[in-house]
Amino acid sequence: MFKYFPTNYVWNLSVDLAIEMGARIGEIEEMCAPLQEAAKAPDAAGTQAFRETWSKMADKLCALAEEDEARGRLLSAGEKYNRAATYLITCERLQAHGAPGRPALYQRFLDVFARGIRLSRENCERVEIPYEGKVISGLYVRAEGVQGPAPLLVQVNGLDSTKEMKYRVGLPAWLARRGVSSLVIDQPGTGEALRLHGMTARFDSEHWASRVVDWLETRGEIDARRIGLEGVSLGGYYCPRAVAFEPRFACGVAWGANHDWRDVQKRRLEKEGSFPVPHYWAHVQWVWGAKDIDDFMRIAENVHLDGVVEKIRVPFLVTHGEKDSQIPLKWAQRTYEQLVNSPKRELKVFTEREGGVQHSSFDNSINAGQFIADWVAETLGARTA
Repeated sequence: MFKYFPTNYVWNLSVDLAIEMGARIGEIEEMCAPLQEAAKAPDAAGTQAFRETWSKMADKLCALAEEDEARGRLLSAGEKYNRAATYLITCERLQAHGAPGRPALYQRFLDVFARGIRLSRENCERVEIPYEGKVISGLYVRAEGVQGPAPLLVQVNGLDSTKEMKYRVGLPAWLARRGVSSLVIDQPGTGEALRLHGMTARFDSEHWASRVVDWLETRGEIDARRIGLEGVSLGGYYCPRAVAFEPRFACGVAWGANHDWRDVQKRRLEKEGSFPVPHYWAHVQWVWGAKDIDDFMRIAENVHLDGVVEKIRVPFLVTHGEKDSQIPLKWAQRTYEQLVNSPKRELKVFTEREGGVQHSSFDNSINAGQFIADWVAETLGARTA
């Protein structure tokens, strides 16, 4: 794990995620060098300082991109907008719920991201799926070199990630080269669903996952018999739960297991394990629509997979980092052990040899992501060469 700030795991996690999304090390240095003392400050003061330096870099990149656009250099402009968007979501994600200016910061991120995608001519299309009178937004990436309907992997967030973060890490592009399409969504409790539509998380993830499959079945270019589901971090709970109760999924992948999130919360109350974001307890109450900590802990009692994964009857891959600082390895082993009815179950623990040893491989995602892409391609009948 790259540790720019020796005493601040949450900020190091954010920096590492930004690097995985394409941040440049020179820009990381320019943004982070002034923050050494702020990294030791309480959440509110520290995260405000982080926001100021990272959004300042985004401002500079957008100004440079506008100069490129004026000269007709649209590909160069798109690349700069793409990095600016990465820096905006990185600092937005660290802000407290209700922090002044956070909604405007998030909307700016969405606008800059969309502009970067368009000018870069990337294989990425925004889609909206009807749900509960609102929409679940997604990024749709088409398989490359496929004749006829293609297999597809739906990809879902964890507690605090967004569809754009997952897209930028690279799994959709790696799958596209293997002949597998992707749909990366902001499910309830994450991204646009939470910030713009007020849709909070729910433990019965099959509720929204089934609506996503309904929508995919209307797309003629997708092979409805070959739709898989992947989830990262807390998605390591959402995904197995959805696959267990939605039989139309052809396979599942947990990129970081999360078998018993209720137990993780109890341990965090006792100061065990690392938090993924500042203002953690306020954040989880916002995500789950809880009125206070006691209400949240009551909700969290439902967030476990005991008695659930035994219902999975399709191939399933469980991955985990050997040195995960947030979720103990034992929970990956528990999920694998209970996959007794899966015809093809596999547990892959990423070690120092291949990298990706931290939580959901955020320290070095490429080898782990390529492993997942190969497994999905093999399982859904695509290609690996």
